[in-house]
Amino acid sequence: MNSAQPIIALLTDFGLRDHYVGVMKGVALGICPDVTFVDLTHDIPAQDVLAGALELDAAYRYFPPGTIFLAVVDPGVGSARRAIAIDVGEFRCVGPDNGLFTVLVDRHPPKTAVELTDPRFARPVVSRTFEGRDRFAPAAAWLASGRSVSDLGRPAGTLVRLEIPRAQLSHDGAVGAVLRVDRFGNLITNLDQSVLDRVGADVAVEVAGHRVPRMVGTYAEAARGAICALVGSSGHLEIALNGGSAADALAAGRGTTVYLRRQT
Repeated sequence: MNSAQPIIALLTDFGLRDHYVGVMKGVALGICPDVTFVDLTHDIPAQDVLAGALELDAAYRYFPPGTIFLAVVDPGVGSARRAIAIDVGEFRCVGPDNGLFTVLVDRHPPKTAVELTDPRFARPVVSRTFEGRDRFAPAAAWLASGRSVSDLGRPAGTLVRLEIPRAQLSHDGAVGAVLRVDRFGNLITNLDQSVLDRVGADVAVEVAGHRVPRMVGTYAEAARGAICALVGSSGHLEIALNGGSAADALAAGRGTTVYLRRQT
């Protein structure tokens, strides 16, 4: 079931200082004037495809069925990398075929995936440095206007995928890694609730040489200035510092190893 009002949710690394996001919306409005835009974020670190994939995964499930995700984190713009549209049933996605949709399609295998090859659904001239404006925004707007993904081009076949670190169970708990750092400096890991359930409730967390002896339910349960561990809103283990940045305090970031140790 699709949402009554067409929605395009945008995710980019463009920031808001320049005209890039605004002009993409302008192009889309010229095709589908009644579309509603939602800005997921435009603060993905420049050219960081994995960060974009993880932010998209954290957000998409909270949108109404029928939402179109227009995601552009595209270090290969103008190269031989493909432009694609994907239909996963409840949602559709438009963007570069560079792994940006890896986590989403892991959870929802595509029903249809096409390469954006039909020139009717792009601007007459496509810039080699701004396909977001000239190819992706028009394609998303045509989908919002009622076109199907299969209308937009030829079958895409196998999509590019990112290698995303997976948590591993160990003899005394589990080993994971920090996948992203939010603006508060919280270290968000790949240790999700299913891993925590298998390891057990009585665990200690170790990260960057620091041992967190117990899990908490909220940031405020830790003393101000103390490091704590908890399951955050994404359903993943986070390491946080009450009133500050755990990333700064621990000199930790993406890729830092995180251990869950069963208490004995």
